[in-house]
Amino acid sequence: MSARILDGVKLANEIKAEVAEEVRQLAEAGMRPGLAAVLVGHNPASEVYVRNKVKTCEQLGIYSEKITPDESVSTEEMLALVDELNHRDEIDGILVQLPLPKQVDAKKVLLAVSPEKDVDGFHPMNVGYLSTQRPGLVPCTPAGVMEILKRGGIPVAGAEAVVVGRSDIVGKPVAMLLLNDNATVTVCHSKTRDLPGVCRRADILVAAIGRAGMIAPDFVKPGATVIDVGINRVTDPAEFREFFAGDPKREADFAAKGSTLVGDVHPKVAEVAGAITPVPGGVGPLTIAMLMSNTVKAATSNATSRRTASCIVITSAFGARNLLSLVALNADDSCVGDREREQIPRFATATW
Repeated sequence: MSARILDGVKLANEIKAEVAEEVRQLAEAGMRPGLAAVLVGHNPASEVYVRNKVKTCEQLGIYSEKITPDESVSTEEMLALVDELNHRDEIDGILVQLPLPKQVDAKKVLLAVSPEKDVDGFHPMNVGYLSTQRPGLVPCTPAGVMEILKRGGIPVAGAEAVVVGRSDIVGKPVAMLLLNDNATVTVCHSKTRDLPGVCRRADILVAAIGRAGMIAPDFVKPGATVIDVGINRVTDPAEFREFFAGDPKREADFAAKGSTLVGDVHPKVAEVAGAITPVPGGVGPLTIAMLMSNTVKAATSNATSRRTASCIVITSAFGARNLLSLVALNADDSCVGDREREQIPRFATATW
C-alpha cells in the first residue's frame, strides 16, 4: 500500500489564487491590505522567510513593508515601533520575525502587537478567541493543517486525532482547531506513556515535535492520515541512509548538497498511511498562504471596525443635532439612515 500524497504546493497555490481575487475586489473598493514585516539582525533563515513573505505579498497585490531595525535595538525601541505600526491605517498585519536578539524581550514585543493586526495569531486575545470558537486570527501553520484536511477530503468530525507536540505555535492550536471541528483529540508530549500505542489509535496523526523521523511506521494505523509539520535538515551520511537508502533522487540530491530535509515522520510511514504530507512540499507552503489569508482577513475586519467607529460618532452627532460634526467627519452615506438623512435640512436651519 502506498499513501496518497497531500500536495501542499498545489493547495497553497489554490489558496493564494483565492486571496489574490479577494485583494482585487478590495482594491476596487478602495482598500489595499498591508503587511509590515519586522526583521531584526541578519539571521540567514529569517532573512529567507521574510523575503519569501514580501515576495508573495507582491505577487498577490498586498502592500508590504520590510522594516529592519539594527541588531542593537532595545525592547523600548521595538515597543515604540510596534505602537507606531498599530496606529497606521495602511498596515493591517504586523509580523515580528523571530528570533529577536537576546537583549529584546520577545514576549513583551509580541504582546504589544494589536490583536486585530496579529496575523501570526499568537496574541493571547486571539488564542482566547480560538479556544472559545469566536472569530479571530488563527496561527498560520495550524490553519494550513486544517486546509490540507479540508481540501484533501479528509473527514474530521468524529475522527480520532492525535497531535504529537504541545507547542503554543503548532501543537496546542492545531489540537483546538481539530476539537472545534468535532474530532476526538489526544495531545502527546515527552511524558506520554506508550507513545506508539497512543499514535496507533489515530485516524488523523499530526506530528509537530522537531525530531527527524521520530514517527516510525509502527506508530501509524494502516490507512491513517499523517500530517508532518516537522522540517529537519540531515547532514550525517549514516542518518541519511537510515531514512533514504535506496531512493536514487534523494541520494543524488544529498551527494550534490551534502544535506537533505526530512520531517518528523519516517519516510517509510508512506507505506502504511492512507494519506500523507511530504517534506518538503507539504505543510510548509500552506504557512505563507495562510499568512496572506490572515492579512486580507485583518484588512476586512479593520476596515469594518473603522467604519463602525465612524458611524457611532456620526449617530452621536445627529443625536446632538450638530450637523457641523457630520460635515467635519466627511461621513459616507452608508453611515446615515433614511430618517437622519430626511432631518439634515432641519438640522442645517437650526444650526446655521
